[in-house]
Amino acid sequence: MSYPALRPLGGLLLALTVSQAALAAEPVARQTSNPYYVSGLTTLGKALALRPNTGKAKNVILFVGDGMGISTMVAARIHEGQSRGVDGVSNSLSFETLPYLALSKTYSDDTMVTDSAASASAMLTGVKTRNGTMGVDGTVIPDDCPSIAESTITTLAEMAKAKGRWTGAVTTTRITHATPASTYAHVANRDWEGDQNMSAKAKAAGCKDIARQLVEAPNTTRLNVAMGGGRSRFQPKDQGGNRADGRDLFQTWLAKSGPRTAAVMTVSELKSLDPAKVDHVLGLFGPENLPYEADRATQGADVPTLTQMATTAVDILSKNPKGYFLMVEGGRIDMGSHAGNAYRALTETEEFSKAIAAVMAKVDMKNTLIIVTADHSHGLVISGYAGRNDPILGLAADEDTGGLAKDKKPYAILSYATGPGGADGENHREDLSSVDTKAPSFTQQATVPMFSAAHSGEDVAIFAGGPQAHLFQGVVEQSYIYQVMRHALGL
Repeated sequence: MSYPALRPLGGLLLALTVSQAALAAEPVARQTSNPYYVSGLTTLGKALALRPNTGKAKNVILFVGDGMGISTMVAARIHEGQSRGVDGVSNSLSFETLPYLALSKTYSDDTMVTDSAASASAMLTGVKTRNGTMGVDGTVIPDDCPSIAESTITTLAEMAKAKGRWTGAVTTTRITHATPASTYAHVANRDWEGDQNMSAKAKAAGCKDIARQLVEAPNTTRLNVAMGGGRSRFQPKDQGGNRADGRDLFQTWLAKSGPRTAAVMTVSELKSLDPAKVDHVLGLFGPENLPYEADRATQGADVPTLTQMATTAVDILSKNPKGYFLMVEGGRIDMGSHAGNAYRALTETEEFSKAIAAVMAKVDMKNTLIIVTADHSHGLVISGYAGRNDPILGLAADEDTGGLAKDKKPYAILSYATGPGGADGENHREDLSSVDTKAPSFTQQATVPMFSAAHSGEDVAIFAGGPQAHLFQGVVEQSYIYQVMRHALGL
């Protein structure tokens, strides 16, 4: 029996099968010439050529973008590209070119959303601890001085220094602030930055403030380089500081660190240093945190950039033939987000990226493990359907809604989950129609009104390159970062 009605269909199916096979075997010219296709082939070639470096690291540099969640990183990537007049969305920050990537779980020992003290301690000790504490494990009793002795653990910097490597910490915040202090301090309260910040009970129990712990550490563990702000914690009141004990800790640093030692307070003094002639440098370039990059023109006179501090630190530490460990923090990324000010958070991230690029240009990636990560995320949101080339700091003028929200008002591409930009009480959301959302001082709107935007608890990225960088893959605990660094250094 014949089925003539099916013959054309069978022929069509055969033709389709042949056509699909041909397409699968060889994409058409229109496809292969597409720039996305070409870019994908290039990326594939790099991935196929990649070979893990399984050797030991002479040096390890840990870059921490404080509060640099993935949305902050993406927004900064776009803003940096747009500022240079190139395509922002396909742009890349310097560290995004590193070959290995993982995600880090950032919760602390006692909270779902971590603070900087607990998260930095996790990275630098391999142990998660309670929010507000550092250099101790989770058995510490907050604000309790005696409990420190029973809960103290060793930091990677202390371990590396004890084994003959040099160590350093560089930040745009106070050098006694949570992240940099986690390289050297052991406290039950992160706010004990100077003795003026401590309770009488803590002092009576014999606890040392964080500034004293930095300068009074024994030679076997003391940092070789410490740079940032926070000078007020080191100087007495008659020198412009806040110390209640009247001590000048600059002099303590100079006395304990030996003849090849310097203490500097300005970028001019920093530039005058000869790295070949100094082995220990304390650089405190402001009484509190260093100014935002956005405010450099008005507040940054004689204050170094993060790039200048980081590259100088590498020049000094590189003299040690045994190698070094360095932590570099872009600390004011976090502070910009706490203020609900995306402009400052993004421009701080861009300076952080510049510092990483400058350091990577100086070091030998064959023997230097570089890790770039964040201690925690922030509730910055990139939302709406703005055009591809619309300013990232502008309004989300999507066509479907006419760029208007349900309340018939426009909304910005960037907003925060919480923060000072939230509508308070009976006040309704501000109409942004005539507001310059691209201004450096603009506060993003927020869903929940708070005096300071809260951290958020999603995973953050880890980028890595150099010896043992291939060990970063998948989703890992934040404390795992320590294990890779320790293993790479052979400690």
